[in-house]
Amino acid sequence: MLYDRVLVKSDLPEGERRSGGGILIPATAAVGKRLAWAEVVAVGQNVRTVEPGDRVLYDPEDRAEVEVRGATYVLMRERDLHAVAAERLEGSEDSTGLYL
Repeated sequence: MLYDRVLVKSDLPEGERRSGGGILIPATAAVGKRLAWAEVVAVGQNVRTVEPGDRVLYDPEDRAEVEVRGATYVLMRERDLHAVAAERLEGSEDSTGLYL
């Protein structure tokens, strides 16, 4: 990875999905703009706020997909991340573990 790039594995389900109430939503259904969670796989040498294994929140419409050894990943800049969720950020009792 170069510079401020972050490689993540997306949590977005492929195909059909279910709502919280159990309603089946087809893959062709239009969904409003939503942010998505992903797990960081690799980071560039200039990335300061995330480490591999962290979960990050990003905009799935602003992404570049890349296939590595048959697996699909998303490549983005560190500045395109909206939030970071990591166990290492839970240092005090009032911490949520989120860095926004």
